[in-house]
Amino acid sequence: MTLKECKKEEKADREFQKKFKFEGSITVLTQMMVDPAAAEKRGGGKNLPLKRGEILDVIQFTNQDQILCRNSQRR
Repeated sequence: MTLKECKKEEKADREFQKKFKFEGSITVLTQMMVDPAAAEKRGGGKNLPLKRGEILDVIQFTNQDQILCRNSQRR
């Protein structure tokens, strides 16, 4: 990684922590893939836009219906 990419990732992580009031370091628990047969959904507010077959990083299991994830663009 170049210095520019590293700083960009750090900035994205700080924005993520501020937006979701997440304290501590961001660690990826596991990865999951969006169902290729699922309909694509637009994001809005704090919801992540979903694309078919996209790989997501799971950061936290919040409850049985929702989990905290980020996509490859660190959103």
